[in-house]
Amino acid sequence: MHKSLLESLDRDQSQWRCDAACRDTDPDLFFPIGSTGLALEQIELAKSVCQACVARTDCLEFALTTNQDSGIWGGLSEEERRQIRRRRKAERLRVSVVGV
Repeated sequence: MHKSLLESLDRDQSQWRCDAACRDTDPDLFFPIGSTGLALEQIELAKSVCQACVARTDCLEFALTTNQDSGIWGGLSEEERRQIRRRRKAERLRVSVVGV
């Protein structure tokens, strides 16, 4: 990643993290092991913290931009973020083909 982009992400990261609802929550909550049984309850609890968070959108964009592949970020699971990345990639490809 380009250095200036990383520096920008670092500045943005520190800003939204100061306002994040999860700031005073055990980080383990946001990194469940598995996706069945008790992990489903943990995922829902983590997402409920995110729902009330003013930094939710910035957190999600950070996770998407930096390809966070585990945990709950911005109220979305790994699979939900993968779906967004796939849609965005398909849209970029569509635009590049149409723009040619």
